[in-house]
Amino acid sequence: MDRHLPFTTLHNFRDLGGYRTPDGRHRVRPGRLYRSDSLGKLTAGSPDWDLFLSLGVATVIDLRHPWEAQRAGRVPAHPSLTYRNLSIEHRYYDQAAQTPDVAPGPYLAERYMEVAQDGTEEIRRALELIADADAPLVFHCASGKDRTGQLAALVLALLGIDDDLITEDYTLTERATPALLADWRARHDGASPTWPHYLYAPASVMRLYLEALASRYGSPQDYVEKALGMDAETLSATLRNNLLEPSDGAA
Repeated sequence: MDRHLPFTTLHNFRDLGGYRTPDGRHRVRPGRLYRSDSLGKLTAGSPDWDLFLSLGVATVIDLRHPWEAQRAGRVPAHPSLTYRNLSIEHRYYDQAAQTPDVAPGPYLAERYMEVAQDGTEEIRRALELIADADAPLVFHCASGKDRTGQLAALVLALLGIDDDLITEDYTLTERATPALLADWRARHDGASPTWPHYLYAPASVMRLYLEALASRYGSPQDYVEKALGMDAETLSATLRNNLLEPSDGAA
């Protein structure tokens, strides 16, 4: 399935539905859980806004720093929407300014582990909102790659999706990279980022992150127990009950 939805201003808005569990018996329900780049690019009354509203999204989780939401805007207010700003990143880092010799896999995996360690309160609340949602929900950051990718990986792992598919989902951002880079250059007077890997999503990043998470905590489920203080079995059961469906006959 083509996961990217045909927005004009949003380049990395995609459906997490359709991924199958390893036994092939269940898949993530389409149209219930979305990930995206910044919804602050939406304008009320535009065709993109109409498309967004047509999805029936009831909850928006904004993973950016509050100053990012203030500077770049947040999703327009609407009676159908509940907006939550949960900044999971506590140590800001400037990817675009890194030097070309910085390898993306080790560098980003280390930053992701910092987020996993620092953002426990916000990650816990985001998981609770996703587990309890009875209508479509979207979570996003600025580009829809890093913070969004970390939360997507954790949710998919708790749903029983294997690491290869989680990594594949992470790499799909690269379909949006040219448009995301064009937007970045437009905001910076046509300049290019110093780091040539900026806004790319190589598989090595997610693989190293999942390996580091397993090395430190044991598994994503152990991370939920040890770092977030949640009952991983109960959380996984709730997520699976709400977000999985039989895959018989699925495309």
